Amino acid sequence: MAEQESLEYGKADFVLLDNLTTEEFLVNLKVRFDKNRIYTYIGEVVVSVNPYQQIDLYGRDMIEHYKGRELYERPPHLYAIADAAYKAMKRRAKDTCIVISGESGAGKTEASKYIMQYIAAITNPTQRVEVESVKNILLKSNCILEAFGNAKTNRNDNSSRFGKYMDINFDFKGDPTGGHINNYLLEKSRVIVQQKGERNFHSFYQLLQGGSDELLQSLHLQRHAVEYAFTRDGATANAGINDKANFKMVLNAMEVLGFSDKEIATIYKVLAIILHLGNLSFITENDTASISDDYLISQIAEIIMTEPDIVRKTFLHRTVAPGGGEVIEKQHTPQEAMYGRDAFAKAIYERLFCWIVGHINTVIAVKGYNPRIHGKNTVIGVLDIYGFEIFDSNSFEQFCINYCNEKLQQLFIELILRQEQAEYQREGIEWQHVDYFNNQIIVDLVEQPHKGIIAILDEACMNVGKVTDTILVDTMNAKLGKHAHYTSRKLSPTVKEMEFNKHFRIKHYAGQVTYSVEGFIDKNKDTLYQDFKRLMYNSVNPVLKDMWPEGEMCITEVTKRPLTAATLFRNSMIALVVNLECKEPYYVRCIKPNDQKSPALFDYERCRHQVEYLGLLENVRVRRAGFAYRQPYHRFLLRRNITWYQEWKKVLGVEETAKFCCAQE
Repeated sequence: MAEQESLEYGKADFVLLDNLTTEEFLVNLKVRFDKNRIYTYIGEVVVSVNPYQQIDLYGRDMIEHYKGRELYERPPHLYAIADAAYKAMKRRAKDTCIVISGESGAGKTEASKYIMQYIAAITNPTQRVEVESVKNILLKSNCILEAFGNAKTNRNDNSSRFGKYMDINFDFKGDPTGGHINNYLLEKSRVIVQQKGERNFHSFYQLLQGGSDELLQSLHLQRHAVEYAFTRDGATANAGINDKANFKMVLNAMEVLGFSDKEIATIYKVLAIILHLGNLSFITENDTASISDDYLISQIAEIIMTEPDIVRKTFLHRTVAPGGGEVIEKQHTPQEAMYGRDAFAKAIYERLFCWIVGHINTVIAVKGYNPRIHGKNTVIGVLDIYGFEIFDSNSFEQFCINYCNEKLQQLFIELILRQEQAEYQREGIEWQHVDYFNNQIIVDLVEQPHKGIIAILDEACMNVGKVTDTILVDTMNAKLGKHAHYTSRKLSPTVKEMEFNKHFRIKHYAGQVTYSVEGFIDKNKDTLYQDFKRLMYNSVNPVLKDMWPEGEMCITEVTKRPLTAATLFRNSMIALVVNLECKEPYYVRCIKPNDQKSPALFDYERCRHQVEYLGLLENVRVRRAGFAYRQPYHRFLLRRNITWYQEWKKVLGVEETAKFCCAQE
């Protein structure tokens, strides 16, 4: 029996709106938001509005309410879409994925957690011990990734500063057998600097607030974050987060996931090294750099487990091999030493994060799987990736994040808007085309080989010392000046918000973003002196050594030029889209109702902007003009082969029918 919501809650599916206009859409969204009905359907797409408060919509009873039900039997909910994806995977042995999108602070991370919790709750009815262990590990991994990959921003107290795609593997019974996590573009620049009112990654504050006195003493740390340059600004940010309690939770999760005592200790050592690095400063002595605090060097050396003289030398000198096997040492200026210090701090944290993800993947990997014995291994993918960002100052990280969102929007357009309409036309069904903005033109602006912004940026990085940020803007102006979605101050002299030789602007599908090119080339090259890699590789600590395998390389070894940060990210985005394209997609489109994090405020203009750039009205138009339930004819006949056998023979013929039946067995 379907459970219908009363009309006081508005329309539970936007397809049912009497008049499809932006105004009607927003009015319905607000009515439901005001009544704490934060989920609304567009067919099989869930539109989710962040309530900014705890709502009694979850838990064991609610899970039972949705378990095994068809999509429209119950009011709209994340549980319903998770159940639909699970049933599609189990009934039809079809790989599925749930794509969660929306801007920062719209509730994507919470949505992914509820989906994971639901899938864990409805699986393993026989309570097999090994399956319970897999589920526990999958859920606990999220806690660790949040600690090391999330931070408080001005828009979101628990903002994911990395992208995450998790595959959950299932056996033929529909029980989880393991999984795999891919992480994308950790915002490592946050380690050394944060915008006003924001914090560094949660992990630093958790260690300082939750670590025992003995632990902090062994790491030479004070308890107050204000003591350290890299956490000082965030120490006063009111995040409403219990770092002390979260420290214990993360420690417990690491123990559940099989991190050894030595590995856990090394994780905290890495955090301590970074905190000490922030307080390391350099002075000028005979035109070269000298360290102002030798005691700090001794502390860092003790934690790394190496000699202070080696650490000191690594910070003050750079070993280079200009050619012919000759090795020379070049002394740093204070500016070069500071650059090396900051690059080292960012690199250590990124290595730590990737090492943690790698460790989790080893633990959650499917063990002992044999398709002959266990049947087809199917997958549900859950994508929780950073939302579109427009800040007062937008740098390389925002450029990559917004490009990622362009790629995912293009996938949505391809699967939901373009292919849907193409299918109706192919089937000869009477159809009036629904117009929509195809953002492929913006994707090409960024990623097109030889012509796109990434290609121009990479070319600039190859000309070491010859191309400055200013020259980069000039080159982009010359090559992209006629593009409808690119401009700069030189190309648009009247736009006073941009500065000459510093800014360029892209007209994204979600709005115009002005980027500052300062630091673009350095961040793209992502240079870390080989000396730092050798320093970590030569540590007596085997876990630290494991994080830096290329430190073993001899200085005179000739290596291939490494791929730039932008190219690596572009390649990972292309691979992600290819992965998602081969799965049956389900979408959660998250909306942020206001910028004040208020449970009572619905900002019409803020929401209008998101509804428009997410293409939600076009989604409704395509959905209501088409058919709600579709299956390929063969699958339809297969489900009903007892009653439809004669029809089957009529369509396929006796011989083809026999072949088809054999193929299904």
